[in-house]
Formats: sequence, structure tokens, C-alpha cells
Amino acid sequence: MHFRAFNRAVLKLLATNKNGIALDRRSMACSRYEYVKSYEQDDRILPNVWIVIRVDGKKFHKFANVHKFEKPNDENALNVMNAAGIAVMQEFRDIVLGYGQSDEYSFVFRKDTTAFKRRAAKLLSYVTSMFSSSYVLSWPQWMQQPLSYAPCFDGRIVLYPSDENLRDYLSWRQADVHVNNLYNTAFWKLVLESGLTNQQAEERLRGTLSADKNELLFQQFGINYNNLPAMYRKGTILLRKRLLLQDGEQEKGRQAIVPIHEDLIGAAFWQKHTEILGKYVPGTHVPSHLCRQLEAQLQEKATIS
Repeated sequence: MHFRAFNRAVLKLLATNKNGIALDRRSMACSRYEYVKSYEQDDRILPNVWIVIRVDGKKFHKFANVHKFEKPNDENALNVMNAAGIAVMQEFRDIVLGYGQSDEYSFVFRKDTTAFKRRAAKLLSYVTSMFSSSYVLSWPQWMQQPLSYAPCFDGRIVLYPSDENLRDYLSWRQADVHVNNLYNTAFWKLVLESGLTNQQAEERLRGTLSADKNELLFQQFGINYNNLPAMYRKGTILLRKRLLLQDGEQEKGRQAIVPIHEDLIGAAFWQKHTEILGKYVPGTHVPSHLCRQLEAQLQEKATIS
């Protein structure tokens, strides 16, 4: 009883200012406890730099095995990644380009973006969580096997001051696709079709150059590596484009996130898509066919309108 009376007296004392005027709980919290905000770090990103956020799958080798991904490439699994990337770009209009391969996706924000006041923690956490949740939601649309457990993605922010730096970053990621996919294609052909063990396949490929792996694929398996699907060899580039669609006799433009599979290392790509590095206005795109990702976006817009 005495303790409760003492506790009530203390709370009453805390709820009054030095002049004895009662404070409501909200103003008391703001005045007395708001100092803890001073411990938050100012993580605003420098102005006028390219902001790249890259998300990577955590322990995706195990995840792919558990969910029986096709080797060396699972088209549907890659399209789950692409669907998640499209969802992120639909949320952030300041993302000018997305690039995905294997279990990673990079998102390039405009130099002058003011999203979340350029706060690094906000941008990173929002993009990573948005990608992760969108991956889970997109899974049933592409994969027959249900998820055994939720995937996990980590994320990082890298800043690039110049256009050349940004191009070199994207070139590095696409070169990584080529090196890894060429090796994996040869490796899994040796394992799945020639009957080699994993260790034997590793020993067979150890010390080989790209030309050697190309020769092995052609001579032993009749595969011309350059004829494999471009998504496997080049990864997926996501660009915001104005689709030019024929609606009867009238050509209509509708904006969408377009997945393309092109060489972005050479100058031709940047000359073709000048809006990425220039004053950002989505370019036009005339699709030869509507892939599932584009169809889904157009149907969604039609439903909303």
C-alpha cells in the first residue's frame, strides 16, 4: 500500500512542470524524453552522387537446393527476382535502372533524388524489405513448388560520383554474369550429362579459360554458348519506358518497367538509352511481344483506371 502511494506521488510529480502546472502524457514525453533522438546519426547521403542499392540473397545456394532450382539456370526462379525488382521500381520512381542476375539485384537512384531526404538507413531498409516481401508474393506466380521457408536478402549502399564510375560498376556486374554462367553451364553439363562428380567436374575445369569452356561445350555437348538465352548470359536490365502499343488504328503510349537483356558494357547501350544518364524522361519502347511481366503491369493499370 505504501509503495503504491509513493509510486502515484512520483508519477504525479513527473507529470507537472516546475511551476506546478499539469502536463499531458504527450507533452511530457516530448519534453522529457525527446533527448534520446540526439543519439540518432545523421546518415544523409552526399548530394549529386549516384546511389546504388544492391540486394543479395542470403545462403541462396541452400535455398536453391531445397526448392529444387533447375541447373545451371532456372528461368522461373530468375523471373521471380525480376518481378520483385519491378515492384521496387514501381514504388520508387527515382530509380532509373535495375539490374539483376542470379540472386542479386542492383537499383540505381537518380543523382538528384530526394527520396526519404536521402537518408541511407531509410532507403536501404525500404528497398531491401520491399524486394524481400515482393519476392515472396511473386513466388506462386512463377514457381510450382510452394515456399518451404522465407528467403532472406541483405543490402548495401554504394555511392558513385561520376557517370563513368556508375557504368564501370554495372559493367563489373554484367561481366560477373558471363564468367559465372559460362563456368556453371560447363560444370553442370559435365555433372548431369557426362556423369562426373562435383569434384571431378571442378578438376576438369580448373585452370581453363573462357575459350576452353566454349570449346568444351561445343565439342562435347554441341552447345554454342552465344545461342543460350540472353537472360542467362547478360542478366536482366529493368528500364522505365513508355510503351508504344497499337490499339486498333491508334498508337497509344503506356508507361511500364521493361525487362531487357542487352550488353550494357559497350557504348551502344548508353547511346540507345540516353535518358539514364541525362535529364531523366522515360524513353520509348516498341515491344516485339508482351512478356508476362509487361502484361501484368498493363492489366494492373487497366484495372486501376
